[in-house]
Amino acid sequence: MKLKYDSYYGSFGGRFNPEILHGVFTELTETFEKVKADNNFWLEYEKILKNYSGRPTPITEATNLTAHFKGAKILIKREDLNHTGSHKIDNVVGQGLLAQRMGKKRLIAETGAGQHGVAVATIAAKLGFSCTIYMGEIDAKRQRPNVFWMEKLGAEVIEIKSGSRTLKEAINEAFRDWVNNPKDTHYLLGTACGPHPFPSLVAWLQSIIGKEAKRQMIKDYQKLPTKIIASVGGGSNSLGIFQEFIEHKEVGLVAVEAAGLGVDTDNHSMRLTANKGTVGIAQGYKTLFFQDEEGQMRKTHSIAAGLDYIGVSPILAYLVEKKRIDCAAISDKEALIAAKLTMRKEGIIPALESAHALAQAFKEAPKMDKKDIILVNLSGRGDKDIFNFGDLFFDKKWQTFIKQKAANQIESKI
Repeated sequence: MKLKYDSYYGSFGGRFNPEILHGVFTELTETFEKVKADNNFWLEYEKILKNYSGRPTPITEATNLTAHFKGAKILIKREDLNHTGSHKIDNVVGQGLLAQRMGKKRLIAETGAGQHGVAVATIAAKLGFSCTIYMGEIDAKRQRPNVFWMEKLGAEVIEIKSGSRTLKEAINEAFRDWVNNPKDTHYLLGTACGPHPFPSLVAWLQSIIGKEAKRQMIKDYQKLPTKIIASVGGGSNSLGIFQEFIEHKEVGLVAVEAAGLGVDTDNHSMRLTANKGTVGIAQGYKTLFFQDEEGQMRKTHSIAAGLDYIGVSPILAYLVEKKRIDCAAISDKEALIAAKLTMRKEGIIPALESAHALAQAFKEAPKMDKKDIILVNLSGRGDKDIFNFGDLFFDKKWQTFIKQKAANQIESKI
């Protein structure tokens, strides 16, 4: 099976957008087709990521975790070492270059975990765009450090106080903005969802992760991994590493969703796992959504803001339907335990999103042979989650510090 960048993946995908956006989608699709065929674009893209973000990111051998679980060798693809702290920089650099080619002056974006928002604000500053970021009120509160940096980078951050106040509403507001400002604005969508060409465009740009990983595995280990595990919100980091291995059937691909408070509850963000998602059309595309019998979107839940979304990439939905990708779900508690263990054993602070993938790897490693290799895509680092970690670990010193800071806050004269 070879992945083709198309408008439909089986029955999933498509473009269902208001007529007023027909022109910008046509322009974006035509520009995407041109750059796909232009090797110079990819070379420029790689050059910027090398000199500005620090790619290629390394693969770290988790020797202590491997010894702890006494099974498969655990390797970690270090997307957390990218500039801005996650894989999101790959997508924003590429789409920023596309926006320049189309003559746009302004970038808008949605963000949940805040990593995409920071990355968009960063590339807007670097390439000279004005920038507006939409973010659900709940996400803005739990990801306050990222809101701070977005604003300091020059972006306007607009908190959405309606609906679930999470990523779904942020996407809706970004589309409303684009409808009103189609000529000078590019909507830099952050994941492999939405109307065509966004799923294909984001997947294509993020494929740099898998291309690197494949070269690194062959060079350093003389073989491909037995399994690759990645967390799934919309699907950009998982598709980024999965794509290069889809044709290698000997490599298992595992997409890990957020089970939240439990698989048997309604407090989760599962679309692919346990038939929790059903086919629907929303936000301009057709895929599996977490919805009720009448097609109304249900409220999602995860401690990881980046996994807290109603839909999933149509590409992933297709690959799961074709049984090329296996699905798993990790609870809030399991993710937190995995994050803590990774900190203590490897000195790596994972984002809560990435901790879900680590938790699944920790489940599978003891059941596998020591000759096997599990490659985990660590999509981001945990700096952004410091307030969440402080609360979730019930850290009394942290809580005391926050209370004292609030009580003694002095307005800066800087």
